[in-house]
Amino acid sequence: MIVTTTDLFKHAYGKYAVGAYNINNLEQTVGLFRGNLGKTAANDDPTDDSKSAPFIIQISRGARSYTDKRFLEGLIRSAEAVFPEAIFAVHLDHGTEEACYDCIDSGFYSSVMIDASHDPLEKNIEITKRVVDRAHAKGVVVEAELGQLGGVEEDVVGSVCLTDPEEAAEFVEKSGCDSLAVAIGTSHGAYKFSGGQGLHFDVLEKIQKILPEGFPLVMHGSSSVPQEWVDRVNAAGGALKGASGVDEAQYLPAAKLGVCKINIDTDGRLVWCAVLRETFQDKPEDFDLRTSGKVFMPEYAGYIIHKNQMFGAAGQLESARAAIGK
Repeated sequence: MIVTTTDLFKHAYGKYAVGAYNINNLEQTVGLFRGNLGKTAANDDPTDDSKSAPFIIQISRGARSYTDKRFLEGLIRSAEAVFPEAIFAVHLDHGTEEACYDCIDSGFYSSVMIDASHDPLEKNIEITKRVVDRAHAKGVVVEAELGQLGGVEEDVVGSVCLTDPEEAAEFVEKSGCDSLAVAIGTSHGAYKFSGGQGLHFDVLEKIQKILPEGFPLVMHGSSSVPQEWVDRVNAAGGALKGASGVDEAQYLPAAKLGVCKINIDTDGRLVWCAVLRETFQDKPEDFDLRTSGKVFMPEYAGYIIHKNQMFGAAGQLESARAAIGK
């Protein structure tokens, strides 16, 4: 069942973070739904309540333009019918103003992100406020961003500029946004950190204290880039040298400081890349695209279960359902 991120954040705030996962195709969609219901395979029944979690499906501008946005929307509607027990939000990731309006007017998305973070503060507020006014008129909630993340992911390119807590308070008050993505040291892509660098919890704590009580924060660029998957990619012919990500042990402490949504994209790509490379390396005579898909779906579902456990979201589905009243 599709709900708003606001519904999910009210239940999660201060306790756990909701996983926000980018999808691009059928296999990711199926693996994502199974994993969030605590299942790894189609014949896993019933839902594992100790592992199931509410979640957010993210569709990026790149995914929307890869073929046609209606294909992804159709996949999600089909998954909703196949997995009726799932509770999730459908979210536009890193939207332009035009993309936000398109999603708001479609009647399909329950949440949009307007990313005007590269503009000066006043311009960012102005753009965000326009999107908020149009979205709220149709019951759609809005995520905005203040500060800039480093790294590269699809068409998102940035250099690090940590969020200023005082500016965050002004931004939230004037823009009317429903949640705020903050820059606290994460980066997009597979090469996030060097040395012992990690999240700036001091900045996060200041932001939480200065914003209205219970205001939900968001972490972008938060894939952990597990060494296991990097090694599997490289062993099967890849060349990901020095890839690194967010320490998973930092997820839950961030959630305790108001981070209600943690974005994961790169990790899903790594799982896909490893499975695809291994499948055809091990079976060079095979040319069936479904061979790798059959391996990927349970692998990805298992990784989603693991991620939800690290977020503290595993086992929260039924209590979220009761809180939301669905």
